Amino acid sequence: MSAAQHPMRLGVFGGAFDPPHTAHVALVQAAIAQLQLDQVRVLPTGQAWHKPRALSDGADRLAMTRLSFAQVPQVVVDERELQRQGPSYTVDSLRELKAQFPQAQLFLLIGDDQRRSLPSWRQIEEIARLAIICAAGRDGAVPAWRDSSAETSATAPQPFDARIQTLSMPLMPHSATDIRALVATDRNIEGLVPPAVERYIHEHHLYRPH
Repeated sequence: MSAAQHPMRLGVFGGAFDPPHTAHVALVQAAIAQLQLDQVRVLPTGQAWHKPRALSDGADRLAMTRLSFAQVPQVVVDERELQRQGPSYTVDSLRELKAQFPQAQLFLLIGDDQRRSLPSWRQIEEIARLAIICAAGRDGAVPAWRDSSAETSATAPQPFDARIQTLSMPLMPHSATDIRALVATDRNIEGLVPPAVERYIHEHHLYRPH
């Protein structure tokens, strides 16, 4: 089948990955299977405007992300947000990927927690235009809203209403916050992160109290 008959189906999955964990990998694998994705770009966040704490060093998060997805051949770990100056916004990465792959259909992959935070995302209307939004969790619509986030542009955003495509996957309630807390108190994280990531965390003494 030619490229004209089969446009590239490109998943985009961003996150702090501090650390990446098994739920991240499961979400990407579910998306590849259910959406028939040709490739998934996994983008560790650079400067995260929405995080109340400082992220771990970008080089560590990038290394752990590469280790996490090393066994998923469709994944390309993309460094563009780590290399970008200033805050990391999803809309900027989607614009760049659309310019790089103009014939591709983009699928933005998000977790259920990110689905609930969509009202705070910069230029969400543009995000929905550039990519099909696909989230883990229950099906449903994002209601119309007006974005009052201080991080958005000065122009008043228009009401946004979008249907979210749902990825079916088992409930995996653990989070990066939980994992960091377990490591800080010298508790076991086996099974919560890929084995190579667990080794990296211990070898580099990440998430330990100062």
